[in-house]
Amino acid sequence: MPDSALPLLYSFRRCPYAMRARLALVASGQHCELREIELKRKPAEMLAASPKGTVPVLVLDGGATVLEQSLGVMLWALRRHDPLRWLTPERGTLDDLLALVATCDNDFKPLLDRYKYPARYPASEGSARDDGARFLQGLEYRLVMSAQLAGAHATLADAALMPFVRQFAMVDKVWFDAQPWPRLQGWLSNWIASELFARAMHKYAPWQAGEPGVDFPPA
Repeated sequence: MPDSALPLLYSFRRCPYAMRARLALVASGQHCELREIELKRKPAEMLAASPKGTVPVLVLDGGATVLEQSLGVMLWALRRHDPLRWLTPERGTLDDLLALVATCDNDFKPLLDRYKYPARYPASEGSARDDGARFLQGLEYRLVMSAQLAGAHATLADAALMPFVRQFAMVDKVWFDAQPWPRLQGWLSNWIASELFARAMHKYAPWQAGEPGVDFPPA
C-alpha cells in the first residue's frame, strides 16, 4: 500500500504523454501513488483535480498543486533528482531539449494522429506519413552523431519523444523497418528493450474509487 503522503499520479498505460511522465518518474526514483484509469470511465476524483480530463495528472501536497502536463511532471521529477543526467545533455542545452520536445508535440504529434487515424482525416494518410517521415529523418541525422538525441547518454528529449516515435512505427511496422533509418530503429529498439521502459510500462488493473492506488515505480 502506498504512503498517503506520496504524490498522486493518474495515468493510462498506453497514453504516450503518460508514458513519458512515468519514464521520468522511474529515472528520478520518485515514488508516487499511481491510479490507473480507463479513458471511457474517468474517475470523478481525477476530474475534480484536473477538469481537462487528460493524463497524466500529478497531484502534490494533498491537492495544493496539480501538474496537468506531461512535460511539467517530467521537469518536476527530474529537478528533484536526476541521477541519469536527463536535464544535462552532452550536446546543447536544456532549452535545446525543450525546443525539440515542442517540435515533437506541436508539429509531429498532429501528423502522427492523421497517419494513425486516417478515417478521421480523409485523404491525409499518405501525406501525413511523408511529413512525419521528414521529422524522423531529422532524428536519424542526430543519431548519426551520438547514441542518443543529444549525446551519449539519454536525456529528457529521448524519453519525451520515444513514445510518439514508437506509436508512429507501430502504425505500419513493415514500412517503418524498411526505411533507411538504422540508427533511429536501433535507438527505438534499445529503449523498448530497456529495464527502465519495462518498469514504466508495468501493467496495473484500473483503479477503483475508495481503494488505494499502487506504489510506483515497481521494484
